[in-house]
Amino acid sequence: MAAYTFYTNPRSRGLIASWALHEVGADFAMVPVGWREKPPALLAANPLGKVPTLVHHAPEGDRVVTEAAAICSYLAEEHPEAGLLPNPAERGHYHRWLFFAAGPLEQALMARMLGWELPAEREGTAGFGSFDRTVAALDVHLSQHDFACGTRFTMADVYLTSQFDWGLNLKLLPRHDAFLAYAERCHARPAYQAALAADRELYRQTKAQG
Repeated sequence: MAAYTFYTNPRSRGLIASWALHEVGADFAMVPVGWREKPPALLAANPLGKVPTLVHHAPEGDRVVTEAAAICSYLAEEHPEAGLLPNPAERGHYHRWLFFAAGPLEQALMARMLGWELPAEREGTAGFGSFDRTVAALDVHLSQHDFACGTRFTMADVYLTSQFDWGLNLKLLPRHDAFLAYAERCHARPAYQAALAADRELYRQTKAQG
């Protein structure tokens, strides 16, 4: 049995977890999940029936990890040999931008996609404050640093880049030079290319099956 069972669907947040799995060189079995019918084993692991869902078949028993950012963090910790955890000097940036991407950035992008306009007087109640301020915070950091933690790629970049991909592909994020250069650096990684190829193949197989 593979060390991990990975429930996913092509063209979904599953690509984030797939990239993380490839980055750490994990031994995993991929289980495709349809949009309507959910495998009983998935529902037993995650009653929401959402992907990505990762089941780690650890020696002491199965561990279920859901939420793409949590999966990224978990895999980096389970595979320290991959070198994707922050060193002590990088920990602040690592945790800041990983959780910024999972919180304010995703909230801001979702609000923009759904056309939710936040009144200026209510910005204090929203985790992202405002879309423009969220974008500005990212632009300042990535104009001064190659990666989330500075000069070195870490697992935080897997999740942050994935949010960038969503925002840029749907034309929600402005195409700032710093954003495009950051995405290009991260997309050049072999693990990203392998995960993207696997996702495209899964999509092809899904379409072929009707």
